[in-house]
Amino acid sequence: MTDFNNPTPQFGTAEYVEAPGAELAKDTHAAFVRAILFGIGAAILGMILYATFAIVTGIVIGYAALAVGWLVGKAMITGSNGVGGRRYQIAAVLLTYAAVSTAAIPVWIHYSGEHRHSQQKQAAKPADDLDSAQKGDLAGAPPRPSMLAALGTLALLGLASPFLEFSSNPLGALIGLVILFVGMQFAWKMTGAKPS
Repeated sequence: MTDFNNPTPQFGTAEYVEAPGAELAKDTHAAFVRAILFGIGAAILGMILYATFAIVTGIVIGYAALAVGWLVGKAMITGSNGVGGRRYQIAAVLLTYAAVSTAAIPVWIHYSGEHRHSQQKQAAKPADDLDSAQKGDLAGAPPRPSMLAALGTLALLGLASPFLEFSSNPLGALIGLVILFVGMQFAWKMTGAKPS
């Protein structure tokens, strides 16, 4: 027992700074699954916030990737009760990348809908006014892809979106990738193993 009135060190007895029996949380399958579930939720939230900001303001700002990385890392550590490690880090980086890159999908859908709507207004022509050659062109149109194929294509394009920008804006794409990398670094560091 520590005697605070006597400042002389006691070498014969052990003194505990923390409460006896307190230990770090263990890395279990349940902790990892909770971390993944929390991380997926944070990634979805981050993607929604990123896309909403881009749609509302018309500005696609790469710095949002930093917030997404932090959000995913924080959620995973919360879900695992403070447990981290290599598998947590890999999952956090993948979730951060997926959230930021697939945020392009709702943005594309939004602008595609706006573009289609403006085209329909400009070229509003009743089907009855189409001549027979135009009607023949419509009849020979290729079949629409299945919903699953369309979603798969969108997902792949979304995941590739940080690299697709190189064709139109190489400098902007490079800056965006650097910022995305830093955001992934946030998630990596936050989910690292804690020293015991």
